[in-house]
Amino acid sequence: MTQQEKNSLILAELERLYPDARPALHFENAYQLLVAVILSAQCTDVKVNLVTPALFAAYPNAAALAKAEPEEVEPYIRTCGLFHNKAKNLVLTARALVEHYGGEVPADHALLTQLPGVGRKTANVVMSCAFGADAIAVDTHVFRVSNRLGLADASEVVKTENQLMEHIPREQWSRAHHWLIFHGRRVCASRKPDCDHCTLRAWCDYANGNPRGKK
Repeated sequence: MTQQEKNSLILAELERLYPDARPALHFENAYQLLVAVILSAQCTDVKVNLVTPALFAAYPNAAALAKAEPEEVEPYIRTCGLFHNKAKNLVLTARALVEHYGGEVPADHALLTQLPGVGRKTANVVMSCAFGADAIAVDTHVFRVSNRLGLADASEVVKTENQLMEHIPREQWSRAHHWLIFHGRRVCASRKPDCDHCTLRAWCDYANGNPRGKK
C-alpha cells in the first residue's frame, strides 16, 4: 500500500466517524470568532464559550472593544488563563481593526497575522471558519493526531501544516482539521490514546510501533 492510498483510507474513515465535525467555539461573525480564538490559547473551548456571552454583550464589536482599556476587559476573561496578556492583545487588535480596516476583520491571512496575539493557527481558523477559505489550523490535537497517524512526520507545527497540505486534498483541508480535532478529543488522547477501540488502528504509525509515530 502506498502512502497516498493509506492517507486516503485514513481520511475516509475520519469523515465517516465525524461527518458533522464543526468548530466548538460559539460565534456569530468574524469579530467574535477572532476574539474567541485568541482567548482559546492554552484554554479549553468550553471555558471560552462560558465567558464570551458577557464579553460580547459588553463589547459587541471592534469599535466598542477598541475604546476599552485592558484592565476593563480582564474581569470578563479571568478564567481563561493568561488573561493579562490576552486582554492587552484583544484591545490592541480591536484598535488595529478600527484604525486600518474600518472595524472589520480582514479576510487575508497575512494581514491577520500582523494583529496582536494572532499567529498562523488563529489566522487559519478565522480564514476557514469565518471566510470559507481552505486552511488547516494545527493546534495541539491536529499536531498530535496527524503525526501519530502518519499523515505528517514533523516535529514542528509549521512543517506539520505544510505536510498536511501536501497529503490532504485542498477541498478537504478545513474539514480534515475538524476531523483530527474530534479524533484527538474523543479517541487519540495525549496521555492515553484508546488504540484498542480505534478504527484507524490498521493504518496508524503510533499503534503499529513505527518510531515516527511516537513523537
